[in-house]
This record gives sequence, structure tokens and C-alpha cells, in this order.
Amino acid sequence: MPILIGGLKKLEYRGYDSAGCAVVTPDNTMLVFKAKGKVSNLEEKAKECRQTCTLGIAHTRWATHGIPSETNAHPHLSQSGNLAIVHNGIIENYATLRDQLRKRGYTFKSETDTEVLVQLIEYIMNIRHSDLATSVRSALRLCIGAYAIAVVDRRVPTQMVAARKSSPLAIGIGKENGEFFIASDASPIAEYTNRIVYLNDEDVALIEQGKELQIENLHSGSVDYEIKEVDLDLTMLDKGGFPHFMLKEIFDQPTVLKDCMRGRIIERDGSLRVVLSAVEQHKQRLVSARRFTIVSCGTSWHAGLIGKQLIEHFCRIHTEVAYASEYRYNDVVVDPDEVVIAISQSGETADTLVNSVGSSIARQTDTGTYVHIGPEIGVASTKAFTGQVTVLAMLALALGHERGTVDPEEYEKVLRELTRIPDKIDHILRQNDRIRDMARIFTYAHNCLYLGRGWNYPVALEGA
Repeated sequence: MPILIGGLKKLEYRGYDSAGCAVVTPDNTMLVFKAKGKVSNLEEKAKECRQTCTLGIAHTRWATHGIPSETNAHPHLSQSGNLAIVHNGIIENYATLRDQLRKRGYTFKSETDTEVLVQLIEYIMNIRHSDLATSVRSALRLCIGAYAIAVVDRRVPTQMVAARKSSPLAIGIGKENGEFFIASDASPIAEYTNRIVYLNDEDVALIEQGKELQIENLHSGSVDYEIKEVDLDLTMLDKGGFPHFMLKEIFDQPTVLKDCMRGRIIERDGSLRVVLSAVEQHKQRLVSARRFTIVSCGTSWHAGLIGKQLIEHFCRIHTEVAYASEYRYNDVVVDPDEVVIAISQSGETADTLVNSVGSSIARQTDTGTYVHIGPEIGVASTKAFTGQVTVLAMLALALGHERGTVDPEEYEKVLRELTRIPDKIDHILRQNDRIRDMARIFTYAHNCLYLGRGWNYPVALEGA
């Protein structure tokens, strides 16, 4: 248990709304502990566990399906209680899978896509009489989306199955007693081993105490893997290996922008389209709107200025951008066919009622689109700005497509370029040494003037 709790603490920098763990004892008993809020709350609950455990999984959750609560916290159990799972990512077709399982007599305690996955694995185990690894592979072939999972069966207390697709997963090979450690990155593992195996997309690993690691790909069969010896500075792990959070968040951008677009920009028959549930749920009202007002503050206001240009260009709808701290005190006239878009990183700022699932702004709006970039700890905004602009671009393109105001070729071209932005950012960040050298040139300057026109004017404001 201390290893699990300690690992979660090393991942706290990523942000979360709840935490949980499950451990399996040698007599095949599964013990599950969950807590809303901080890992320390979970630690307090888990103190009652005094048994020797051979196997355990733990997770901090950032809500994507279902509000933050103990019920929705991971791990999730199968209907029999034999299986437990933790999961990073999003199963996009979970609603369809859940409906199919309900028809077969399965019930669900939570609102999460993760519970659907563990129920699906158990269903396959039961009807095919297959082992855990085979059942996991079969279930994942039915899933659309992203995942990094770890699954345990209380009846086999020395075995775990882990898998990944579009979400990182590292396996640490212990130094003695056939130990293995699994985490979303190497930071919680480094204390125990520096020998790491990184799973590739659609790899499924069978991990058994005292046995050699086995990895199979969903499509290509058995995988020859490389064990890498990783050199990590333990004092820097809470910041993901960076000297401070702002630099970490700058380098987060390629990954979080992919998260932001995942499941929203979809390729079918060689063509791209953007699908936002916020647009689908209120399509008629949004398409028929004659005016948009974007309400935001600070960095979000700068993102809103770009959003105004995007909406007016692709949708041909008049759009205003209002500063939230002033908007609330104005005698505002809102027309029946007007749409107000509130932008917030946290969803809880004093200026306005979104990046945080279940926040005030998320509860009080008719519909919304989460940015999914994780918490931003650095004072100067980085990934929140780029994430908000990305969502606004997808929103403008989705509405323009529905209204027929965007040229089909331009629609496809801009979507294609949008999906390439994470790689372009990564290319720029690889020039980190050159950027540092350039920065040294300007360290003696007393003033700095940012210039920009058109689309770049709000970017200049944000830079300044």
C-alpha cells in the first residue's frame, strides 16, 4: 500500500479530483479504497489495510465522464467483483457498449466509460471462458478511443494485464523477487528501478510475478521489447523532470493538444470532420444564432479575441468579446437568438463562473466543451491558451460546416493543419537550446514590444 500511495503522490502535479486503489491479498481477497479530493484523503482511508498484499493498482482521476465523486473514482470493479481496473483516457463508444451490456443483464454503479470497459472484459471472460489477457485483448478490439489500463483478477493474485493506446504507459522491471511496477510515466517507478519498458500503441502486457514480461500487439502478435535504463533526478519528478512548472507546461503542449482534439477530429473515408457534443446537443440553436458573445478574462479573453475572428470567418456570425469582470456589472441586452460563450481555465474564477469538469461554470451552462489540458500551475499561462484556441477553432469549424458557410476544401485543409499543430509545436520545442541562447540576448532589455496584426494581434497581447 505505501508503494501505491507514494506513486500517486509523485503524480499529483498532473491534477485530479479523486483517488483510489485496489489491492489483492494472497488469499484472493480484493480490498478497494476511494476518496474524493486529495491523495492524503485516500491515504487516511487506506490505513485500515494491514494485510500483506501481492498485487495492487491505484489511480488519480481527472473527470471526463461523470462528476467528481467516490462512485466515479477508480478503480472500478466488474459485476462479480472479481476484476478491477484503472484507466487513463477516453472510450469514445462507451455508450454503445454500455447499452449492449445492459441488454445482457449488466448494471452500472457509475457514470464512467471505465466501468463499461471492465464489465466488457468480464462478459467476454464468461462467454468465451478465456483468461484475463485474452479477454482484455478481445475487449480492446471493440473499443474506440484512448486508454492506458491496468486490470487485475482477485482469483490470480500474482498477475496483472496492462495495455495502452494514445496514452503513455511504462513498466518498471524490479531489481529482485520478480517485481514489476506500472505507471503512466517513469516518475513513480524511479525510486524502485531504472529499468523501464515503454509500451507502444495497442500493446497488451501480461505481467506475472517471478516470470518474464510478455507483450502482444492487438494486430501483430508477440512483441520484442527493449528495456531502457532511465536516469531520473528524483528531486525533479514532481515537476515531470523540469526545473519548474511553467517549463513543464510549455513542453506539455504537444501532448495536451492531442488530448484536446482526440475523439473530436475524426477521419472517415479519407476525410476529416470535427464532432463536438456541445454542437450536436444544441445544433439548431447554435446554427440559427445571429450573434455570439464571448465572455472571459485575462488569457481566456485573448483566446476569445481569436475565437471572434474564427467564428466570424468560418460562420459569418457577428461576434463580440466581453471582459467578464465588467460584463457582470453591465445592463446587458441578450437577444433570444444570441449565444453566450463563457471561457475559463478553472471554471471557478471570481470574475465569471472550462477546463475543470464539474466546476461551477460547467454546471450552470446549457452545454460545454472541456479543454482537457490538465491544471495549469505556472502563473503565466501556456497550455491553457493554446488549448482554448484549439477548442474555439474546432467550434467555429463545426458550426461553419453545419451552416454551410465554410468552403469544404478550406474546412478539410484547416482541420488537417489543426491536427498537425502538436507535431509543429514539438518541432519548435526541440530547439530549446537555441531558444535559450536567443533569450540570453534579451536579458538586458528594459522593455519588450510585441507586434501583431489580425490573427496575431491577440497573440501579441498574450505574449506581452
